[in-house]
Amino acid sequence: QVRLVESGGGLVQPGGSLRLSCAASGSIFSIGPMAWYRQAPGKERKLVATITTRGIATYVDSGKGRFTVSRDNAKNTVYLQMNSLKPEDTAVYLCNAKVWSDFNNVRDYWGQGTQVTVSS
Repeated sequence: QVRLVESGGGLVQPGGSLRLSCAASGSIFSIGPMAWYRQAPGKERKLVATITTRGIATYVDSGKGRFTVSRDNAKNTVYLQMNSLKPEDTAVYLCNAKVWSDFNNVRDYWGQGTQVTVSS
């Protein structure tokens, strides 16, 4: 079994910054692409950013220029640095990872999320 645990969320004023972390643990053979999603109350879960094993990152429009995704493969951890935060960034942020538990078995895993609230 694989577990993803997010941390780093909290309450921040508009214009502030937060750094989210998501650590994977358990029966891990290797980890492929990792991603951050967010879900605001009453809204659909939306992709924020993705990063490949080699560190190639992609962003959706809402985070471009403000968010930076990175990963530490040795620590099985993905990060999301969020700057210039806006009230509309308020959401639960969840990480997702494609994990091989052995050479033949792969599946997507989700963390439980960390709350980010941007408010004055």
